[in-house]
Amino acid sequence: MTTTVEKIATELFNAFQLKTPIEFIQSHYSLDEKTAYAVQDALIEKIRKNRNEEIVGYKISMTSAETQAIANTHEPAYGTLLQSNVLKSDETVSLSSLFTPLVEPELMFILTDDLSPEDTENEILRKSKLAAGIEIPDSRYINWFPNFSLADLLCDNTATGLVIVSESILPPSLEELANVNMELFHNGEKISEGNSSAVLSNPVSAVAWLVKKLASHNKQLKKGMVISSGTFISPLSVDAGIYEVIYSNIGKVKVSFTK
Repeated sequence: MTTTVEKIATELFNAFQLKTPIEFIQSHYSLDEKTAYAVQDALIEKIRKNRNEEIVGYKISMTSAETQAIANTHEPAYGTLLQSNVLKSDETVSLSSLFTPLVEPELMFILTDDLSPEDTENEILRKSKLAAGIEIPDSRYINWFPNFSLADLLCDNTATGLVIVSESILPPSLEELANVNMELFHNGEKISEGNSSAVLSNPVSAVAWLVKKLASHNKQLKKGMVISSGTFISPLSVDAGIYEVIYSNIGKVKVSFTK
């Protein structure tokens, strides 16, 4: 591990521990993608050891051209999920435990077998269950969204906060998964809607990208892991109250936030 990687990872870990946001890394360092992912790995190792946790999955970000444009990139990015990042539906979260969270409706893949880069999209579906989900991106930077660079995002575990996962079901067909409708409610009022086609045309395509990207980093998606596959809409700021998402033919998921 280089001195720069260790130094940046320590800065982010301290921000995480002290609940004190910091300036963007790119304000002081110029990092390429490889180095930024190395910082993410070092940060995860620090958090993992501090909390005695294991890696339980990954989240996929920037699965639309619009979000990729923010970070001036042409592919998605991934973040690493630890046990404390994953909650069940209907749980309550204190906003004081987070930094500046957002809400993103996302489908969750729960793997029933290991995945390999050679797997087709149909094979990925056969090795998965699906669940209604909500991602709560959160970042350790001051005024982070939408002002981050790609390196900033990757270093800070790609703004991983929480993922909320409902009960899993057997997946629909590849064609059906490309046309899942979503409705997002806050305190019973509909505030947004979307379709799974916004996620690289099909959420399973995002998972296929992730398998290959992780393989290039000598990592693997294994049985039991959770994958948050990408948002149906542009992220929204989180307010206190109850958020519920309903997905056609998949199910629904709910999370409550208190001040």
